[in-house]
Amino acid sequence: MTANGGQEQSRWVTTVIMSTALQNHEISTILQRQQHRVRYSESVEIGSVIFSLSGVAFILADTQDLLRTREESFFKRIQKFINIHRNSFLVLSAALHGPEEWNVMFRIQRRFLGSNLRIIPVHNTAETVKLMLTIAKITSKPRADDIRNQVAMTKAQIVENSPVWKMLQEYQLRCN
Repeated sequence: MTANGGQEQSRWVTTVIMSTALQNHEISTILQRQQHRVRYSESVEIGSVIFSLSGVAFILADTQDLLRTREESFFKRIQKFINIHRNSFLVLSAALHGPEEWNVMFRIQRRFLGSNLRIIPVHNTAETVKLMLTIAKITSKPRADDIRNQVAMTKAQIVENSPVWKMLQEYQLRCN
């Protein structure tokens, strides 16, 4: 019996496609240490991390780098990325999210408002890997189906135990 109620957690492992620019990055090392199959590709956008089995893609950016570079060239990269990946996330990294960093994030949000891009601020590499794996795991086919079933069961239980539902059932019995 284990600490989580007797059920052993199976280790979730997946294939990750990464931009070759991230080959020596700490994120790549962490994913490989966790036994994920990491593949590198020159054909994906620089800074991309793609979980193809889950259908999610992340593009990594450092907020400080964005403050030093031309915004429009970065926006073109992001636009190309979201045109290719329908389930896309921009992971903005900064040790501290101060006024300048929040301003960068606001400009990106305003520019891509209405698109399928979701922006996630992070502080470090460990946090980045954890969030990417969490999103990829819950959107992977078997997990997504399990979550959908759990939500449907919970919804059914809420409706079944609802005082309004009970009142409607009593009303229906009285009317028959």
